[in-house]
Amino acid sequence: MNISKLLLAFLTFFFLYANANELVQNQPTKKKIVYIVPNINIPFWNIMAKGIEKRATLLGYDFEILDTQNSAKKELENTVKAIKEKVIGIIVSPTNSSACVTILKLANEANIPVVISDVGTDGGEYVSYVSSNNKNGAYKIGKLLTNKMIEKGFSNGKVGIIAIPQKRLNGQERTIGFIKALDESNIVNADLKQFESMTNEKTYKYTKEMIDKFPNLHAIWLQTSHIYKGALKAINESEKKDKILLVTFDAEPEFLNLIPKGVIIASGMQQPHLMGETALVQLDNHINGISVKKDLQLPILIISAKNIEEKLPIIKLNVLGIEK
Repeated sequence: MNISKLLLAFLTFFFLYANANELVQNQPTKKKIVYIVPNINIPFWNIMAKGIEKRATLLGYDFEILDTQNSAKKELENTVKAIKEKVIGIIVSPTNSSACVTILKLANEANIPVVISDVGTDGGEYVSYVSSNNKNGAYKIGKLLTNKMIEKGFSNGKVGIIAIPQKRLNGQERTIGFIKALDESNIVNADLKQFESMTNEKTYKYTKEMIDKFPNLHAIWLQTSHIYKGALKAINESEKKDKILLVTFDAEPEFLNLIPKGVIIASGMQQPHLMGETALVQLDNHINGISVKKDLQLPILIISAKNIEEKLPIIKLNVLGIEK
């Protein structure tokens, strides 16, 4: 072979290799799924992420967590990143229901299917929405609380609510269900404080304000769990810990001790690990042409000292993500 033919063969090979390499780089990632999460450092979202990752690994997907860090700007950047990577699907727990509309619009324009896991959306097209029955769960925890208040002679007492953002669909449903339970027992809602940033410092401040303002305050309901220490601190400092009942939504590992001791009367526990697994299965079914449920609600566990021992295996796995 002369030099000209050799050079031509080399150039042809180089051209084909370069184009093939570019083609591969531009191909969509066939097996990658991302989870856009509000804040991975909050235990609830961390446990949900573990459920998604567990099922994704079992089904052979590559998986990445995109942490929004409670920033609407970062959430949008994460959505654009997922689209540029041409992922096969997105699972999102939006920062709020209105923000989810934009996420869905961008993903739909890129033909990427989206499953929403908790929080909800104010509109837009999605494959499936996996949530907890927030309204029913809040109603049930409200009934348990009102019965306990009546039992203790606090039927004329008031209840304070420290709420997650009410622009979230799940927050709205929790408030509606809980207030319904109070109304049925003629127990008054004293006040509702709404989080901007969910911290123990804010919880302490809100709880203390309610205790100081309402002498006949006999209960506090926290619509989330990881900020419970702030409420307990304020109650203990008021020297009214035997007169102010604390109930929550969701759960922390410490609740396995605090509920039996009566420090926390009860909690309506979502099942984030199960929700995460379920969201991934719904997305996988859609990808494989299997029909899915548009809206899928999982039950909330109403846990008190009476049933915590019986429900412990479910709590450990589905609620707290403890697999051993």
